[in-house]
Amino acid sequence: MAVAEQDKERGVRVDIKESAAAAKRASRHLVTLSSAQKNRAILEMAEALERRAGEILQENAEDFAAGRKKGLSSALLDRLLLDEERVRAMAQDLRRVAALPDPVGEIVEGWRTAEGLEIRKVRVPFGVVAVIYEARPNVTVDAAALCLKTGNAVMLRGGGDAYHSNRILAEVITGAVLEADLPGDAIQFVTTRDREVLIELLQLTELVDLVIPRGGEQLKQFLVEHSRVPVIYAAGGNCHVYVDRTADLNQAVDIVVNAKVQRPGVCNAAETLLVHEAVAKQFLPRVVKELTERQVKLYVDKKSKEILGERGAALAPATEKHYATEFLALEMAVKVVTSLDEAIAHVNEYGTGHSEAIVTQDLEAGRRFSDEVDAAAVYVNASTRFTDGAVFGLGAEIGISTQKLHARGPLALKELTSTKYIVTGRGHIR
Repeated sequence: MAVAEQDKERGVRVDIKESAAAAKRASRHLVTLSSAQKNRAILEMAEALERRAGEILQENAEDFAAGRKKGLSSALLDRLLLDEERVRAMAQDLRRVAALPDPVGEIVEGWRTAEGLEIRKVRVPFGVVAVIYEARPNVTVDAAALCLKTGNAVMLRGGGDAYHSNRILAEVITGAVLEADLPGDAIQFVTTRDREVLIELLQLTELVDLVIPRGGEQLKQFLVEHSRVPVIYAAGGNCHVYVDRTADLNQAVDIVVNAKVQRPGVCNAAETLLVHEAVAKQFLPRVVKELTERQVKLYVDKKSKEILGERGAALAPATEKHYATEFLALEMAVKVVTSLDEAIAHVNEYGTGHSEAIVTQDLEAGRRFSDEVDAAAVYVNASTRFTDGAVFGLGAEIGISTQKLHARGPLALKELTSTKYIVTGRGHIR
């Protein structure tokens, strides 16, 4: 039985089952649309974002002020912040999505059986996708566009810290969808923060086909506990950079600083630095100087302290907890390792399967790291910060899947489809 919940903070009644049912009805209409119709709606969304940027920034300013008052870290505030450039970037991402090939109806493979049956395996929408995310307003737009392009209706449940931003963005893009003569119910914005409503949503197996969370380990564990709907986890990133014994140390400094500092509050930022003991005496003083000058708080192991001398004595000691932490801030754990084997073992023990990097000039070391590290993206001589659907040329993404079924890495257009077999005969019977 559906529960019409009362959002105590806003006095809004939320019947989550009816919202999901409306999305399901809309999804049945979306599957009939041509690529041109879907692309037109996405381009309308881009234009609407630019046209109503002032309203969007005004609502975001309210969230940002509340977040600062709440004491959110500078990195989390950066994730929350929208400005004119970021709104333009969202609109440009939408245009890139519209320009990409439509995966729906694509023939993955086809063949004819010995009996003469023609079999085609084709891409099809999931139906209704629920996206649950934290303080990242751009996810509202990316998720809606990607789901629309793939013929899926979407239910958006954003974090409370970005409520006003998400609400206005959902209003803007839903209006654009209606302008394009598509069903507005294809985008459902869940207004309530009530966890009981979220739990009910996670039980609606007849109406919701897939749940994608974009957030940290706490959100992942909540869904593991409560969801009966299939989930693709776009969870946190405890990412590493390993500087091998043959590394170009100039490259290594640039890569480590970029991976940690360029945008520390995102899931592909590096959280731990591993350094081979053969280059630690040369490399650690250089990289620690660069990181501390950029206000990165470091937690270092005993070997690092010894190598760094007086500078190391002033740094906090690293613990197991630090190596297991996704800081999402200007903080980083450091460890000296004795071998490539030890580095790989450390990454596989503490990493979350997101993005991992090795800096090396040894082709065999790069190959072994790539083969043996268990992660969605592995980098050789490049920063972990590149793990991003738009950067990969996929237009945009809802998140980075850190699991293996049915998709891993950026959740872009093809990953938002399932498949079915279409079998054509000529009166065949068995």
